Amino acid sequence: MVLATNSDSEEHLHSTFASRYVRAVVPRFKMPDNSMPKDAAYQVINDELMLDGNPRLNLASFVTTWMEPECDKLIMDSVNKNYVDMDEYPVTTELQNRCVNMIANLFHAPVGEDEAAIGCGTVGSSEAIMLAGLAFKRKWQQRRRAQGLPTDKPNIVTGANVQVCWEKFARYFEVELKEVKLNEDYYVMDPAKAVEMVDENTICVAAILGSTLTGEFEDVKLLNDLLAEKNAETGWETPIHVDAASGGFIAPFLYPDLEWDFRLPWVKSINVSGHKYGLVYAGVGWIVWRTKDDLPEDLVFHINYLGADQPTFTLNFSKGSSQIIAQYYQFIRLGFEGYKNIMENCMDNARRLREGIEMTGKFHILSKDIGVPLVAFSLKDSSKHTVFEIAESLRKFGWIIPAYTMPADAQHIAVLRVVIREDFSRGLADRLITHIIQVLKEIEGLPSRIAHIAAAAAVSGDEVEVKTTKMSLEDITKYWKRLVEHKRNIVC
Repeated sequence: MVLATNSDSEEHLHSTFASRYVRAVVPRFKMPDNSMPKDAAYQVINDELMLDGNPRLNLASFVTTWMEPECDKLIMDSVNKNYVDMDEYPVTTELQNRCVNMIANLFHAPVGEDEAAIGCGTVGSSEAIMLAGLAFKRKWQQRRRAQGLPTDKPNIVTGANVQVCWEKFARYFEVELKEVKLNEDYYVMDPAKAVEMVDENTICVAAILGSTLTGEFEDVKLLNDLLAEKNAETGWETPIHVDAASGGFIAPFLYPDLEWDFRLPWVKSINVSGHKYGLVYAGVGWIVWRTKDDLPEDLVFHINYLGADQPTFTLNFSKGSSQIIAQYYQFIRLGFEGYKNIMENCMDNARRLREGIEMTGKFHILSKDIGVPLVAFSLKDSSKHTVFEIAESLRKFGWIIPAYTMPADAQHIAVLRVVIREDFSRGLADRLITHIIQVLKEIEGLPSRIAHIAAAAAVSGDEVEVKTTKMSLEDITKYWKRLVEHKRNIVC
C-alpha cells in the first residue's frame, strides 16, 4: 500500500483557500520576492475588489457602466492593440477617423459630404480640453505677434461651474482663468457677464453644454450673439469653445433645433466624452475643430516611428484601441434612432425620479427640464439634518450619490445629484425613491447631528460661528465636508 505524501495531497487539493497565500500579508509597498500561482493572485485581488462600490449603483458618475456583450468581446479582442501604431493597425486608425467625421456631422461642422473633418480621439474630455485650449492659445499668440503686441498675459473666461480640467489647463499652460460667479437659482455662466470679462488677452470663452452641477445647458446662442457684437466693435476675434462632455450626445437627439454647435459662427471647437452619453466604457473623448484653419499646423507633429508618417496632436502617446473601436460599434449598432431612444428613456426615468423626490415635500429641485438627464436637489429645511447625512445613509442600500456645495457665489447651497445613465431603469428609480423616503424617516427620528457638530466644534476650538442654538448652513456644510474629507483620507 502506497501512502500519499503531503506534496501529493497539495497537488490534488489545488484550492486557493487551502493554500498559504490567503493568510499571507498582501504586498503594499514592495514587490514580493517570490511568485504565486495565477489563481491565488486572482483570488487575492478579486477579494479586495469586492469592497468597491457597485458601478451600476454609482449615481455620482456620468461614465458608462454597461455595454452589450458583443461590444465587450470586441474590446477584449483589441485590448492588446496600441492605438499609436497607426501603420501597423491602419483599420483602427480608419475607425477613429470615421468616428470624428460622424461627430463633426452631428455637430454641423461645415465640411462636405465626403470631406474629412478635423479632430481626434482622446483619453477623455480632459485631454480634449487641453488640446482645444492649446490651439486657442497658439492662435491668439500668432495674431498678437502679427500685430506687434505682447503675448504674456493670456486669459480664458468660463463660469465658476466648469469642471476641474479647465483649472488644470489654466495652471499647467499659464493662462489666467477668469470665472463668472454663480448666483442662487442661476447655476450656470451668465453670457452677458462673461462677455463683459472678455478683453484683448482672452484666448476664448468656454461654454458648458451640460453643467456638472445641475445638468443645465448654457445659452451658447446668446453668448455667440453678444460676442459677435463685441468682436465687431473691438476687432478682437475672441472665439468660443463648447465643453459638451456631457451634453454633446444628448442635444442632437433630444433638442435638434437648439443652436449650440458649429451652426454658430464663433464656435471654433467642441469636445465631447465618448465614455459618458457616447455610451462607451471609461477612456475615450473627442475633440473636433470647425475647420482646418482653427487648428494651428505647428501644433501637429509628424513622426516616423514605425515605418510611416504619422500626424499626431495629443498629450498622450501609447494608448489602447479598445474604446475607439467600441465607439464605432455604438455608432453603427445604434445609429441616430438608437441614440435618440436611449436618451429619451434616460429623460423619462429622470422625470420619474424627480416626481418621486418632489412628492416627499422635503426637497427643492435645482436641475432643469432641458439638459442632461439628472436630478439635483437640496433640502428645504437643513436646520436639523443635511444632504450629507442623506448621502451617507443611502450608502447602506448600495447607492453612491454625491452631496456637495455649489461654487462661488452660491457655496451656501448644498445639494444631492443623481445621474441617470442608460442602465438606470424605471425599476431602479422607484427603488431609489423608496429608499430616500425610508432614509428621511430614519434621520427624522435621530438627534440632530448639527447640534452635535456645533458642540464638537466648540470643544475642538474650530472657528465656527454659533447663532443662538443653530449654526449657519454654510458653516455646517464646511464642517461636515472636513469630516467627510478626513474619512476619505483615512481610507486612501
